[in-house]
Amino acid sequence: MMKAYIFPGQGSQFPGMGKELHEGSDKAAELFSSANKILGFNITDVMFEGTADELKQTKVTQPAIFLHSVVLALTTHDFNPEMVAGHSLGEFSALVANRALSFKDGLNLVAKRALAMQKACELTPSTMAAVLGLEDALVEEICESINDVVVPANYNCPGQLVISGSTKGIEIACERLIEAGAKRALPLPVGGAFHSPLMEPARTELAEAINATHFNKPICPVYQNVNAQPSDNMETIKKNLIAQLTSPVRWTQTIQNMITGGASLFIECGPGKVLQGLVKKIDREAETASI
Repeated sequence: MMKAYIFPGQGSQFPGMGKELHEGSDKAAELFSSANKILGFNITDVMFEGTADELKQTKVTQPAIFLHSVVLALTTHDFNPEMVAGHSLGEFSALVANRALSFKDGLNLVAKRALAMQKACELTPSTMAAVLGLEDALVEEICESINDVVVPANYNCPGQLVISGSTKGIEIACERLIEAGAKRALPLPVGGAFHSPLMEPARTELAEAINATHFNKPICPVYQNVNAQPSDNMETIKKNLIAQLTSPVRWTQTIQNMITGGASLFIECGPGKVLQGLVKKIDREAETASI
């Protein structure tokens, strides 16, 4: 049985995340303590005791989810991935899990990514919306017809696509998508237009940090968001990681390609079970589990 480990992205956080893990493992407690020092503030205070609103701050959300996922992976005694993938932010967790990045370097990049994205969000009023019940091609066609920034951002599963763009563009898109027969086209409570051209300032800033970071040869392939293809080449991984900020997350295609590549069990490593649900919607026969 070939195991594929999958790592969640922003939106899977919850109050109290990681507290039980911290209390139940000396190694986990050590990693959390190390993370506080690397970040320069006690993120564990927010993770363990903070409110849902405090956890929604991008500068907290992204490192918190990364930490929860990576600490789980690094403290699981039989963790031996044969392939990995992560949804958006989760790709950084996946790269630490497959040894392409050190814990410290991965956390530093995620912290820089979060701040860069937060700054980019402040430049232009922007948002995202979930579209349910339409074929991807029709959603793409409607996005292209709008004279504003509106693009597909997350191909989550068949019939579920998230779009991203300017606030005005998303409003127009939602109206047209409902008219075209979408079951739902609802703006999401997010800080900005992730995975869209509006993230270009963040992409430029993160590119400098990624190019200055040492990457190792991974122990297994990572299926990357940008093209849904596996890679174990360090330069390819870095290039795709940079492009990810302004490109869509091709999650449907990623899971399909992992199955074609031999994956028979998908294990979600991180807070929540969102990715397991998406895997089942992509392929009902796929087996799922979580750490």
